[in-house]
Amino acid sequence: MKEGLENRSFEFSEENSAKTKEILQRYPEERQASAILPLFDLAQRQCGGWLPGSAIEKITEMLGLPLIRGYEIATFYTMFNLNPVGRYHIQICGTTPCMLRGSEDLKKVCKQQLGIEFGETTKDGLFTVNETECIGACVNAPAVQINDDYYEDLTEETFLKILEDLAEGLEVKSGSAIGRQGSSPLKKGAHDKRK
Repeated sequence: MKEGLENRSFEFSEENSAKTKEILQRYPEERQASAILPLFDLAQRQCGGWLPGSAIEKITEMLGLPLIRGYEIATFYTMFNLNPVGRYHIQICGTTPCMLRGSEDLKKVCKQQLGIEFGETTKDGLFTVNETECIGACVNAPAVQINDDYYEDLTEETFLKILEDLAEGLEVKSGSAIGRQGSSPLKKGAHDKRK
């Protein structure tokens, strides 16, 4: 699905065409250009995690926007991937709270386990790794986003286990690796297993 998609014109699937109509109905007729973000997201999901230029062209045409406006939006928001990504798109938070709590160690795990650097995809197409800015889970740092799920309170060991399980096709539990609920403090007497 991903390979060669850039050279073809983009069309929403039948199911997603119905969803585009639902999305457009949320906006007044004179404000439908505001639907560009959910439409880009829908197209990216249809294309396996990336937003090809042909989809940007189709959507801006649908909305009556200049193509350059579509590219301005697609390149501004880091949630849009303009190149193919692996089945598991790993985004390691690199901002200060995560760095102080061990995100550099998580980067090493990726390099050792997957053999790739930021911006690269494994040869089997399973993993792509990128650094990202704050994902809003600072209190549970270090945090990683894999596809749509967050993994928090990670150590080298817990992160390695997640990568191994994903590679094996096993289900992995998102959220805090130490069982914290949301961003609640650790219970009295509990030890932070990350230390």
